[in-house]
Amino acid sequence: MASTDTTTTNAAAAAAAAGSVEAGLDALETTQSSRTPLRRTLVDKVLPPLAAILVVLVVWQGLISLKIVDDPTRLPTPGAVWGAFREDWLQGKLLGYIWTSVSRGLLGFCLALLIGTPLGLLVARVKFVRAAIGPILSGLQSLPSVAWVPPAVIWLGLDNTMMYTVILLGAVPSIANGLVSGVDQVPPLFLRAGRTLGATGVKGTWHITLPAALPGYVAGMKQGWAFSWRSLMAAEIIASFPDLGTGLGQLLENARTASDMAMVFEAILLILFVGIAIDLLIFSPLERWVLRSRGLLVKG
Repeated sequence: MASTDTTTTNAAAAAAAAGSVEAGLDALETTQSSRTPLRRTLVDKVLPPLAAILVVLVVWQGLISLKIVDDPTRLPTPGAVWGAFREDWLQGKLLGYIWTSVSRGLLGFCLALLIGTPLGLLVARVKFVRAAIGPILSGLQSLPSVAWVPPAVIWLGLDNTMMYTVILLGAVPSIANGLVSGVDQVPPLFLRAGRTLGATGVKGTWHITLPAALPGYVAGMKQGWAFSWRSLMAAEIIASFPDLGTGLGQLLENARTASDMAMVFEAILLILFVGIAIDLLIFSPLERWVLRSRGLLVKG
């Protein structure tokens, strides 16, 4: 009887010790749920980019004030560029330029996502398809998007179909290759566990493969958007036509034709701003969510 009591006591002590160790590990891995103070957010997130912009403006103005670059046809003043922004805003053109390009870019990217996702899964899962198409996708990904504009114009003419075709040819390889890379990095143990639980075929792809490959897939989507945006700008610059509307690429080409450097810088800054904004609003939060869900990103 005493032996039984001793065994029970030892088991309870061991369970308590294991519980305390587990609780300690959980405490170490638990992320802070409190909200980040506004002051810290301003210091860590807002002030650095503002400081960088201020430095660029000071250097820019310094090059002109010190007569290092004194030709306004080569480098306009920040005030002249601001004047170009202000004029287009007052005339109601600025948002039209942005919307024309952003709507095309996002729609083209969504179409590329619909094509690139099943293509990437097919290449990743079927050996014959990978051997046949894999090298072609890699080659297409390294091909400059601007190379597709002349044949697209010849095949499809000067319309939005040509724009979307150029975007697809630029973005689909990046999305597909990103997904292939993600699938290749899925641990085989996950796949075996899924098959044991009955997750095979489409069910296994949806519940096991895609979630496990999400980091590579998101990286491919992010790169796919970059290629979509660059492809669209190349198409708008080269294949400008009044019936297509004036996007940011055509605005840049119009400024070059008119030798208006203030407008050239306006178009460049708008293209840069849209690219950064889309990344910050869509892809960076998505990337942080994926990393945090895997314990790879801890709130500080």
